[in-house]
Amino acid sequence: MPHLLIAEDDSRLADLVKSYLEANNYRVTIEADGNRVPERVRQEKPDMLILDIMLPGKDGLTLCQMLRPEFDGPILMLTARNEDADQILGLEFGADDYVIKPVEPRILLARIRALLRRIEPRPNPARQTLEFGNLRIDDASRSVLLNDAPINLSSYEFDLLWLLAQHAGEVVKRDVLFQELHGRPYDGLDRTIDVRISQLRKKLNDNTDNPQRIKTVWGRGYLFIADAWGEY
Repeated sequence: MPHLLIAEDDSRLADLVKSYLEANNYRVTIEADGNRVPERVRQEKPDMLILDIMLPGKDGLTLCQMLRPEFDGPILMLTARNEDADQILGLEFGADDYVIKPVEPRILLARIRALLRRIEPRPNPARQTLEFGNLRIDDASRSVLLNDAPINLSSYEFDLLWLLAQHAGEVVKRDVLFQELHGRPYDGLDRTIDVRISQLRKKLNDNTDNPQRIKTVWGRGYLFIADAWGEY
């Protein structure tokens, strides 16, 4: 039974979500004070964090940025409607996805299931490695080396890179990437893929102003360039 820690100070919403998720076979604990969340994460070691942006004490964005380096499970943000800046910041700070408030429990459940599926161990995984110049991507160990140096990627970033690399030389549409990574259709508004591509470029030493390794093909999608992985 996966353990979810929800940081939410709206007691009515927290109780509603807790009851709904427990009825769907999750163990749920609630924390209303942002200052207490880090210690609870370290002590209880939940499988997943759900962080409201607006919390007393440390807010959800601060918590995400603080906990991401030490917490390798999924982080889901609860954001106010139309607050694009909060959504983008959450993704840049390491969140895996976000849900807009007011929360629809069925949508929240679907997002939780999709995120937890991503970290489930796969039975007898095919040991496959992709190599492009000085870039080595190992699917079995979910590791990336560039110029023999390890690149620290989140689970989402690795899955995105792996999908693009598997289709090296082909333009992969944004809605295809979104469906593969999120398990739901792209709504035309979500910025998650764009933010993750930007993060990948930075971590993989691509030129963010004029990308040469992962290119944007406007109106179509993204293109992984197979022969652009020399040392620079």
